[in-house]
Amino acid sequence: MSPARTTLVACAVVSAGTLLLAGCSGTNDTSSASPDSIDYALPANFTPNWILPIGTAAHLNTNNRSIADSLWERLVAYDGSTGKIAWNKKASIATAADFASDGKSVKVTLGDRSWSDGKPITSRDVEFWFNLIKANKAEWAGYNPGKAPDNWTSFKTVDDRHFTITFDKAYNSQWMLANEFSEITPLPQHVWDKTDASAQVSDADRTAAGAKKVWTYLNSAAKNISRYDKDSLWKTLSGPYAVKSFATSGKVVLTANKKYDGGEKANIATVNLLPFTTADAEKNALRSGSVDYGYIEATDLDQKDRFTAQGYTVEPWSGWAITYMPYNFNNPAMGAVFKQLYARQAVQRSIDQTSLAKVIFNGTAVPGYGPVPQAQASDFVSQVQKDNPYPFSTSAAKSLLTGHGWEEKGGVMVCTDPGTGASQCGEGVAEGTKFEMQVLSQSGSAVTDNMMSSIQSSLEKTGIKFSIKTAPVNSVLSQTPQCTSGQPICKWQLSFFGTAGSWYFNAFPTGDSLFQTKGGSNFGNYSNPDVDKLITASTTSSSSQAVQDYSAALAKDLPVIWLPAPDYQISVVKNGLGGFSQDSLANFHPAQWKWTK
Repeated sequence: MSPARTTLVACAVVSAGTLLLAGCSGTNDTSSASPDSIDYALPANFTPNWILPIGTAAHLNTNNRSIADSLWERLVAYDGSTGKIAWNKKASIATAADFASDGKSVKVTLGDRSWSDGKPITSRDVEFWFNLIKANKAEWAGYNPGKAPDNWTSFKTVDDRHFTITFDKAYNSQWMLANEFSEITPLPQHVWDKTDASAQVSDADRTAAGAKKVWTYLNSAAKNISRYDKDSLWKTLSGPYAVKSFATSGKVVLTANKKYDGGEKANIATVNLLPFTTADAEKNALRSGSVDYGYIEATDLDQKDRFTAQGYTVEPWSGWAITYMPYNFNNPAMGAVFKQLYARQAVQRSIDQTSLAKVIFNGTAVPGYGPVPQAQASDFVSQVQKDNPYPFSTSAAKSLLTGHGWEEKGGVMVCTDPGTGASQCGEGVAEGTKFEMQVLSQSGSAVTDNMMSSIQSSLEKTGIKFSIKTAPVNSVLSQTPQCTSGQPICKWQLSFFGTAGSWYFNAFPTGDSLFQTKGGSNFGNYSNPDVDKLITASTTSSSSQAVQDYSAALAKDLPVIWLPAPDYQISVVKNGLGGFSQDSLANFHPAQWKWTK
């Protein structure tokens, strides 16, 4: 699902040492000692900025989706909050999904549920989502050509609580449920199906032209953060919470939805989601005891006893994720270099993941050598990926470049032998090209800053100049989109949004969003027809070998720079707050939280 799909809240912190109460605009100066409320410190420098439960490329982060899931439950909700990634039927609108014997269709049963305004949740609400996505798929971040909705050939309503979706061929049912149906969120058609604020609700979504207008209207409304608590659009809910307030500065207050009739009713009436611009400010808030639940960085684990003495439990939170730095293969200056496999090999061999994991992350990260998570045991990781095909060696990295027409001049490698021969620089790489590249990296984390500095020093030994520019994660995502070489926005070369992991997978870790040609979250425009075939095979075959073949191929082909995958967060939770396990899919579930004492 989602790049890092994590986004936090920004607030005006005076200095790194400023406490939350002084540093966050709009934050109440009270802690939730009451069993009816909780103060939850969002990870530093991730600002919630989207309410619509349909993601677009600029709004991919787990906090956005976690908030939306609390307001509108998914058709089929997967999470790892019980310690195992599985379908959480308590938090789902669907109660059953029965696949046809030929694997080419599924009949879904909806629970006997109602919207917060009393209207029943029906198949029409699922069809509404289906029609919006069909007509606007290119703008949906979950879209990958050939996958949903392209592979869903028809939606047929059986009755108010049953519908059938037919596929273009047989698919792996585990993948279909976990990765495609988990993206479906029934939407209140009787409220949202209109083309502008003054229009009457109709069946506009049932034509492509109408669905496009409805999409534009909903997305325009979702950009108006200051009206989230006022706009009637966001009042008709299916989830356990409603928005009480949503500040542009990032503070969000959720209040229990008293009309909720699902299986995951809110235990805590008021949830305050609090923003921070730096990890130090959040750490100081925890030190002061002014928040109930928050995060520290790996470098702060040596202070664990200090937090436990204040009544907190400190636990690493491992994520079902990979961490990486995308290349922009369409960058006009360096795209041709990035397209050379030997060049990517030289970069990868210059990254000392073992040392980064041990020193920078204080042992709370796991080296990652390919597209499948390696922090947890699974049947998905190939032996090739496990074995690391490109072990760290700056001397080997330098030899790769000098063996392909590059010569070190003034400490930087320069292409001196252009051409497409086996020992030349490669197609499109002009004579005199310097191996200089810049990353736009997310700000707010000393760990990330230290990792980037370490990578910079290591690449320098290979003869690769690596410059670092930082910005808040939302800005990184918006400034490093998919692009073509002629677009002004395509000047970015490398992007990093993985302080807490770059991409958290759905239960089935395929790469259709990330690495398939024109995948919705394929930021760097990586394209390899052979890999496309392997991705397709992984979604249709019931054998784990198909995913392993994909794992091996991308461990070798290096569509991105593979980096250590950190624990999602080091959580610091006040004693007495329980009722949940950390979700390895990186979502938070406030309805599961409860005060036990």
